[in-house]
Amino acid sequence: MDYINEKTPPIREDRLGACMAFGGSCCELSRQSKKGCLFQNNRTFSQSQGCQLTLSLAILNTIRDAVIVVHSPIGCGAGLVAQAGFCKGFQKLRDPNAFGLRWINTNLDEIDVINGGEEKLRSAIIYADSEYRPSAIIVMNSCVPALIGDDIDTIIEDLQKQTRARIVPVHCEGFKTKIQATAYDAVYHGILRHLVGAELYEEEDPVLPDEFEELKEKYIISRTVNVLNVSSMSRSDEQELVNLLKALELNVRVLPCYAHPDDFADSYEAALNVSICATHDDYFSEHMKTKYGVPFILKTIPIGIANTSKWLLDIARFFGMEERAEKLIAAEVEELNAALKPYREFLKGKTAFLAGGEIRVITTAELLHSLGMEVLGLRGFHFDRYGEALLDQLIDEIPESERAIINIGTGQPFEQANLLEKLKPDIYIGHPGGNGWANKQGIPVFPLFGQAFNYMGFLGVYEVARRLTRTLKNTSYSRNIVKHARLPYRRDWYSQDPFSYIDQSVAP
Repeated sequence: MDYINEKTPPIREDRLGACMAFGGSCCELSRQSKKGCLFQNNRTFSQSQGCQLTLSLAILNTIRDAVIVVHSPIGCGAGLVAQAGFCKGFQKLRDPNAFGLRWINTNLDEIDVINGGEEKLRSAIIYADSEYRPSAIIVMNSCVPALIGDDIDTIIEDLQKQTRARIVPVHCEGFKTKIQATAYDAVYHGILRHLVGAELYEEEDPVLPDEFEELKEKYIISRTVNVLNVSSMSRSDEQELVNLLKALELNVRVLPCYAHPDDFADSYEAALNVSICATHDDYFSEHMKTKYGVPFILKTIPIGIANTSKWLLDIARFFGMEERAEKLIAAEVEELNAALKPYREFLKGKTAFLAGGEIRVITTAELLHSLGMEVLGLRGFHFDRYGEALLDQLIDEIPESERAIINIGTGQPFEQANLLEKLKPDIYIGHPGGNGWANKQGIPVFPLFGQAFNYMGFLGVYEVARRLTRTLKNTSYSRNIVKHARLPYRRDWYSQDPFSYIDQSVAP
């Protein structure tokens, strides 16, 4: 179903029946997922939860020549202070003239909660347009204005007639959902409604069509691929994937992170949309297929040898270049295997625990297995049909992975601490927000992604192997920190079932 005519997208619990609470083996998760009962699972106790607004900001603060208006109390946008520096740096890697991160907070207070904050929002949008003259103004609607009933869409519709910039409302009220990934749908919903499509832009200087130029443009479009990047993707990752596709003589446009608002206007003029992660991109891809007829590939993330090869072959197959892609892959893998030999010798038999997004941890598990490592357990933020397909693929190709423990849930560090105490992996691979918990248990940590490092494509396999080896050769930091820090849990918790607070009674 296409939801684009609605002002707000549905939450993922309703749209995908996503699960946010599970504990057991990979085999059991796959079995229960097929029965369709997982989405009813819940916790009788929950510790920490992600916010939809902060995840939306992680994507939108990368867009060049835009101003973000965070319609909220001052604390909701406070995290942007920490992101301003690297955001500007990574914008300039794409465009030397980029301004970096610019944002305004409407600073709602107790009086606004009673009287409404619409005037503050109106003033902030007018100020953003007159002061910065951006190409786009992105309005983030947080929990407070949603609860008090501020009608941001009507305000934006009225102000759009008065402003030069395209105004994009993004409804990312965190209280509406327990599935943080709904943030991706909220971002794409705003972009699709207010930035994509020629009908949104006035043609200032109509030009008589030239037959040769029209044919040339059609040819370019026929070989253009929209690569949908993610906020957890580095510039090195981006360049690696672009280089692989350019080796097939394809034109590549990268969206949405670090794009310019104008890049979305004709984004429907492409032969193919290619997702890097279904968790991020299914909402955008499905709509572009429904409205503009742009086909898409939404199968895997190009992490590890096997999944990078599948990702590249799927694209090549669409353009009838499978044989050419096979030769490219064979050459890349031959060179890669030679370079990996010393690292595989060191990493063989080492054990790991993975935590992060469902798509990313499952594909990273395949990468680690190809290096000779054993994955003892995984933690996914949530689980839906896209994770199910990849998990089945992992179990089919690496049968021993069906015995690995898998835990589903955003946050919940108490469950993770219990699991790590029981499994005692050689290394923990996860998001920066969760790595500190593992470090305090004396386990070396390795970031699941980083803006300065390469993880994707064939080059990413080599970089991960090299950095994993370096991390495991010197574990003094994790050995020392455990002597001076401890987690806030009683010792008897570690002897209990880590999933004792997950209610799976509805699942047979």
